[in-house]
Amino acid sequence: MYAWIWRKLPFGLPGKLVGSVLLASATVALLWYVVFPWAEPLLPFDDVQVTQDAEVPGGPAGGDPGVPGGEPPGDEHDLPYDTEQNNTPPPSPDR
Repeated sequence: MYAWIWRKLPFGLPGKLVGSVLLASATVALLWYVVFPWAEPLLPFDDVQVTQDAEVPGGPAGGDPGVPGGEPPGDEHDLPYDTEQNNTPPPSPDR
């Protein structure tokens, strides 16, 4: 198909290059401004359902209900190292 289009474009190599760019641009514009806006309501990208279920891990049933996620702060997400200072030794002079 692409070889047929390439053969049918006029005006030698410069015309074929310009024609190819114009055809590609027209195709992208047609998709961007016509096809995608038409198809967007049909696609499920915005179909999100959020529920309040006590069976979900980390939900309001476990931990402190006043804390988002139902877990007390600092239980699961504590880092095993200090972030306030650099604990690595200085580089050796031979490096």
